[in-house]
Amino acid sequence: MEQDYLIAGHRIRVEGNGLVAAIGALTGFTPFKVEADDEPLCHFVESNADTPFFKKMLYTNEIDGIVSHFGQYRNGFLFVMLPPEGGTLELWLSEDKQVVNFKGNYNLRLLRFACWIAYGVATAPFKTVAIHTSTIVCQSKAILFLGESGTGKSTHTRLWRENIQGAVLLNDDSPILRIIDGEPWIYGSPWSGKTPCYKNESYPLAACVRLSQAPFNQIKKLSVVQGYGALHPSCPPDFAYSDELYDYISDTLSSLLSAVPVYHLACLPDADAAHLSHDTIFGVCGK
Repeated sequence: MEQDYLIAGHRIRVEGNGLVAAIGALTGFTPFKVEADDEPLCHFVESNADTPFFKKMLYTNEIDGIVSHFGQYRNGFLFVMLPPEGGTLELWLSEDKQVVNFKGNYNLRLLRFACWIAYGVATAPFKTVAIHTSTIVCQSKAILFLGESGTGKSTHTRLWRENIQGAVLLNDDSPILRIIDGEPWIYGSPWSGKTPCYKNESYPLAACVRLSQAPFNQIKKLSVVQGYGALHPSCPPDFAYSDELYDYISDTLSSLLSAVPVYHLACLPDADAAHLSHDTIFGVCGK
């Protein structure tokens, strides 16, 4: 059994009865299902092979009791998730990143994140990266709102929807940035955090806005160096510890920075802040 998904224009083919059924059960993946009528960029394959051993551990993280290890084995990248109840989920990529082997516990909360990691590694060489943002579409363009967890990204995009005519949510956690012919495009994805917003749509990027809380509303345009510093923390943290993946992401962000502005918005959680960012972006960028 197999099933294709088209995510940010990249075709992923899932193979193996158990893996096809498990990914098919993940909330958010259905809008990205397509017929298998073209060659995929990458195969997600159910594997019974022995899991390789880490040659170099790059990053370890723990969220909600789930411990994740990301690193390299002899031929490529390896990712292992260990939930507190036991039963690991393991995946490893071929050297050319065209095959991702999945093995173990297909618990849906593990599998969703594992697919995000696998997709990110496989597509990184193609100027593609998932960015932790809340993303609005307005005037047929996308705006990325970045910030640490708890900064108010979702609050600010809600204020846009409530106060800016025509503003709609594209994704509330992990849209996909892809550079096409030198221009940044933003795609909806199957990963949208706690907000069920899974749209198979794409829009040219108008601007990026890094948010911080303040007792006032103030926006300023960042330099290229400052803009890079604002964007990079919102890219997958696991990848920052691999020189290869870091270079891919840096190249993608450099293309973005040469094409669109990045702002810092210090703001209150009010309608004036939404109007300030909207008027600044579309006054500078045009329509």
